[in-house]
Amino acid sequence: MSKKRKLKFTGLKKLGKKLYKLLDVILITPLSRIVYRTNKFMKAHTLNFDGLLNNTKSLLLISLILSFGIFIFVSIKSVNLVETESEILSSQPVNAIYNEEKYVVEGIPETVDIILMGRKSDLYLAKQLGDHKIVLDLSDFKTGEYTVKLKYNHSVASISYKLDPSSVTVKISEKESAVRTLTYDLLNQDKLDSKLNVSDVKLKESEVYIKGSKETLEKVATVKALIDVSTLGLKESGSYDIDSLPMVAYDESGKVVDNVEIVPTTASATIKVDSYYVDLPVKVVPVGKLATGYAISSAVSSVTTVRVYGDQTAISSIPYVKAEVDVEGISDNKEYKVTLTKPSGVRFMNQTTATVNITVGTESTSEIELSSIDSKNLGSGYTANLVNEEDSKCVVIVKGVESVLKNLNSSTVKAYVDLSGYAPGTYDVPVLVEGQDVTVTYTPKVQTIQIKITSTN
Repeated sequence: MSKKRKLKFTGLKKLGKKLYKLLDVILITPLSRIVYRTNKFMKAHTLNFDGLLNNTKSLLLISLILSFGIFIFVSIKSVNLVETESEILSSQPVNAIYNEEKYVVEGIPETVDIILMGRKSDLYLAKQLGDHKIVLDLSDFKTGEYTVKLKYNHSVASISYKLDPSSVTVKISEKESAVRTLTYDLLNQDKLDSKLNVSDVKLKESEVYIKGSKETLEKVATVKALIDVSTLGLKESGSYDIDSLPMVAYDESGKVVDNVEIVPTTASATIKVDSYYVDLPVKVVPVGKLATGYAISSAVSSVTTVRVYGDQTAISSIPYVKAEVDVEGISDNKEYKVTLTKPSGVRFMNQTTATVNITVGTESTSEIELSSIDSKNLGSGYTANLVNEEDSKCVVIVKGVESVLKNLNSSTVKAYVDLSGYAPGTYDVPVLVEGQDVTVTYTPKVQTIQIKITSTN
């Protein structure tokens, strides 16, 4: 017996069992109770029930009553079976037929809903027997825009149906191809072991073909292979060969471009994983102003160096790790428990907290003279010159405890002007001062100087 016939027989068998149970509950059990109670009643009134059943007329009457009851029951069930109902089959896939090598079709829905209408028994058969295939046949269409009806291969003739949507508007274009340089994106790097770092990626394919309509291909700015490091099982340093990387096409704004075929469909790469680190000094950075008349005489951290892990290029340019302490308004020695600030580009630090002891003393004031004022961040193609020659030197007021000021080396103090964003012209520019000793405050005696910026072009 075939699989379909077995399924059909099983369905009919289940339906028969349900009808038998329904007959038992509605007809057989109630009739048995009536017969039992009638017999009991007749015995109580000295009636010969056996005689009644042996009587031809009484048997005819009982048969008539039973026949009438069965007729009513069957009629009710028949009405239920022939009543028209509807049922929705949601999200049925659409099978589009067209020349995929020659054309690109836009506007094909992924799924549609099928609304079936008919008798309950027919609906049951339609759901059991049908494979519910939705077809969008575009095999005879050329380039252009069309509104096309969807077709449904319903298997039960007595069932009517409606598709939602019943027709779609599609645009058919000639398939073209172009070449794009393949790059990559590293995903979920934060889920990689914090001591590890992906230091190098070499794609085995430098270029890929993209296929689609002319309008779509013009939108594609880049194609990227997506490397999800969280799925690669990277546990230690070394080189790893990776296959079956998905590729995605993006436009200029970074949005995914749909309806683009990428050839090949996946990419391969070799990635290098290392565990690069450097040991950086910890620099205590006071934040805020002490109480009037007080200055920091010493700032000592319990942690003097920190081992930091990350990308070699990123962490090689980091000078130190900050331990910031809030000294606002203090006038006595104080101990701080601080969290070390993780510099940008660092993935892991072997120390994250430190104890900082601040010692406070009486504030003294002194002056140092710097021989020059530097300029920073001047735009390319420009030169900057002082308007007044006397501004070439800078006097800096330094404040701190006397013992620190006596040992202060002027070479560790720099004065400069920040010229970022300045165009040709003459400007009053603020003078900025910075020094290596964080226990000292630095203030330029002359707050602004005149700078003339000219173009070299």
